[in-house]
Amino acid sequence: MASDTKKSSRRVRRGLSLIALAAGAMTLSACVSPVAGPSGVYAKPIGNAPVTANPTAYSDALVCLGSYARKHSLASPRMAVGRISDYTGKVEYEGGRKITQGASLMAMTALAKSGARQVERFDTSVSELELKYTNNKLITDNEVANPTEAGEYRRIMAGQIAGSDFHIVGGITELNYNIRSSGIDAYVGDADARDTKGIVNGRLYVMNVALDLRLVDTRTLEVVDVISYQKQIIGREIKAGVFDFFNGNIFDVSAGEGGLEPMQLAVRALIERATLEFMANLYGVQGPEICLNPKDDFLNDATLGKTGGYTPAYNNLETNNAGTREDPSRWHNTRNRNSGDGRY
Repeated sequence: MASDTKKSSRRVRRGLSLIALAAGAMTLSACVSPVAGPSGVYAKPIGNAPVTANPTAYSDALVCLGSYARKHSLASPRMAVGRISDYTGKVEYEGGRKITQGASLMAMTALAKSGARQVERFDTSVSELELKYTNNKLITDNEVANPTEAGEYRRIMAGQIAGSDFHIVGGITELNYNIRSSGIDAYVGDADARDTKGIVNGRLYVMNVALDLRLVDTRTLEVVDVISYQKQIIGREIKAGVFDFFNGNIFDVSAGEGGLEPMQLAVRALIERATLEFMANLYGVQGPEICLNPKDDFLNDATLGKTGGYTPAYNNLETNNAGTREDPSRWHNTRNRNSGDGRY
């Protein structure tokens, strides 16, 4: 009789397990359909986080420096950015290069935050093509081009392209993995195989990235400033788990959390610190004191912010400025600072 009861109990548990597995499979299959819905897609992408500014610990100082220079009429030389390449040689087998290939673009953004005047030298392909067309009298500046008859064409004027005074070049020269690490593994439980057991794992590791940049006088090619910086990056990993038998069933539950400081954001921080020192030298400022003095408390410049800097096309700075560009709710179709809804 007892044997029949045990067999019946096993069958019930087996049946419940099969039902649970079937329900889980059906739930997962409901997330992705092999037939496109009315909207024309198989699945709706998850996530609706807004676009935000991407500052580092040096962004505020760059904006402050640019604001200080403009307030005190400190003229910026014309700046250009050349190649800031990846010289680390670190490549993943499937994922490509470990370090960003956009360091030059980061430097341009840093210069914009500092209020520097910039001329384009990194990608001149469009200008060169239009210059070629202009030289052949194929480009017009009329509102509507007429391909059937000759019209006014753009002229090439002597001295029409602004030259640069200085340019920044260099590269990311170091990427060192695991320069130091530490960890702990703990397993706790009774000697009885059927008692509760627990395990805890923890890891901590440090790596670093470095760059070397040069500021070059464009006219003479004299290197007037050289900077080398490194930044350490920290990562951690924590896991915990419990294993137990309960009423004839096995329970194995584990959870964990890990994180690595963004490596490419560390590169941006390096470039912003180097740009800050370059521009502080060119502006001739004292140092960080200009941002700590209450007399110079003007971080809210209308056209300089954590997203960069710009030249306004119209007189609308009250509603469109550097501050509004940093607002994560602006233009988002489901967010609104005041009511939490509304399209824009």
